[in-house]
Amino acid sequence: MKIKNILVSQPKPETDKNPYKGLIEKFKLNIEFNKFFKIEGVTAKEFRRSKVNILDHSAIIFTSKNAVDQFFRLSKEMRLVIPETMKYFCISESAAFYLQNYIQFRKRKIFHGNQDFSNLMVLIKKHKDEKFLLPCAEEHHKQDITNQLTENGIKFTKAVIYRSVDNDLSHIDITKFDMLVFFSPSGIASLFNNFPKFKQGNTVIAAFGPTTHKAIKEAGLRLDISAPTTTAPSMALAIDQFLTKEAKKK
Repeated sequence: MKIKNILVSQPKPETDKNPYKGLIEKFKLNIEFNKFFKIEGVTAKEFRRSKVNILDHSAIIFTSKNAVDQFFRLSKEMRLVIPETMKYFCISESAAFYLQNYIQFRKRKIFHGNQDFSNLMVLIKKHKDEKFLLPCAEEHHKQDITNQLTENGIKFTKAVIYRSVDNDLSHIDITKFDMLVFFSPSGIASLFNNFPKFKQGNTVIAAFGPTTHKAIKEAGLRLDISAPTTTAPSMALAIDQFLTKEAKKK
């Protein structure tokens, strides 16, 4: 298997100091970046129709950085002052640190998991008396999350605060890529909306996160590279390990 052209369904990194540069140099690759979808936040007017009162809640569960951005955007648009007593439960350490863009980190009660919601659930259960808000997308893919919350008797409200909109990918020749890299179910949906006749064949598919893995399998595709794992916490490292293993076969 010869991998030369890779398409990453994310925007191009802003600096040369990124893990993909190392892959390009090590394996002589051509890596292109193109976001498969964009985030569109619901308006304050739309949100008010849901009759969800953000300030009725004492804790917030963030499952992505998009959710963080859209929550604070909407709160500002609605002129809400989020109390300092609010607790934040984040799916990962990086999402928790991302909160620093909006709040004084050291003054707040912030908890985080390790990308696995079951891990975060352990922390949430220790705060069962809180009333949780779960900001999410209109096309909410994380049914397993709501199931876990319900099964554990957690009081929570699902709040739709944004939606994913497909980007136009008609300028891309999808057939030229030996590997496609995805980070969310929305990316998979955009792939088929833009290329309805797409057939995987020998194309290697890499994906980050359990919900993305699930979406790939449900779409009838073969998942060749998965992350995070114990040996590959990042997508770049997972690709590195895969290509190194393939090189040894030659």
